[in-house]
Amino acid sequence: MTMILGVPLAVLFGQLLLGLINGAFYALLSLGLAVIFGLLKIINFAHGALYMLGALTTVVMFDAFGINYWVALFLAPLLVGVVGVLIEYFLLRRIAHEDHIYSLLLTFGIALVIQGVLTNIYGVSGLRYSMPDVFQGGVNLGFMFMPYYRGWVILMALLVCFGTWFMIEKTKLGSYLRAGTEDSQLMQGFGINVPLLVSLTYGFGVMLAAFAGVLAAPIYSVTPVMGSHILIVVFAVVVIGGMGSIAGAVITGLLMGVIEGFTKVFWPEFSSAVIFLVMVVVLLIRPSGLFGKEA
Repeated sequence: MTMILGVPLAVLFGQLLLGLINGAFYALLSLGLAVIFGLLKIINFAHGALYMLGALTTVVMFDAFGINYWVALFLAPLLVGVVGVLIEYFLLRRIAHEDHIYSLLLTFGIALVIQGVLTNIYGVSGLRYSMPDVFQGGVNLGFMFMPYYRGWVILMALLVCFGTWFMIEKTKLGSYLRAGTEDSQLMQGFGINVPLLVSLTYGFGVMLAAFAGVLAAPIYSVTPVMGSHILIVVFAVVVIGGMGSIAGAVITGLLMGVIEGFTKVFWPEFSSAVIFLVMVVVLLIRPSGLFGKEA
């Protein structure tokens, strides 16, 4: 059996796969945070709760209405995105011109309300969601076994991340979004409905979180507190990549997932802290993050 540093090669590749899966979720969630902060300057602490809401909506739609995974993959993010638009319109817009700390506190409160209400309804024991039949099993690559659904998660995360980056950086809509947040009065003078753009941008960032929740439902136990467990890690990833950096969120999310996965092989006790150690080092060397712009 081939060994590297005393560890079987199959184990290393297995941890690489797990790291890529975690990194795919980190990338999607970090991307949503980066979109919201980069374009709206809102520190969205409700992101984890909305990720959870995407997963829970998927389970509830199946149990109550028999809506399958493929429909939920598009419908659940859309429904949660509407919730995000309502949050921006009725709550965040009221403090849009205040200091960033107010949006942080408000979204943190929203997250606690969502989590508390759903905990009273569903408890914390966890709900299960069956994996679609088409993804049962996997393929033997010789050096590792690749479950089909894990490969699907990584592929979809990469496609959505690339599509989001392309839309924001390379299309006219993306230029409108960037311009509307930098000089809203000028854009309104050209007849652009800037408040609507802001609501849709926040809703889109929320949809990315909910989409990650739908992908997570067949893998993880769906509980009302699942978002709080991952949120702090995702914020660390965003800080490492650079607040507001779209490419930084995606690349750093995948990279941190892989680093965390390999740390579980060589130093399991430290795996839950390695991302925060990287964050400390990056902030000491480059406070704006690896891909962020200097203030």
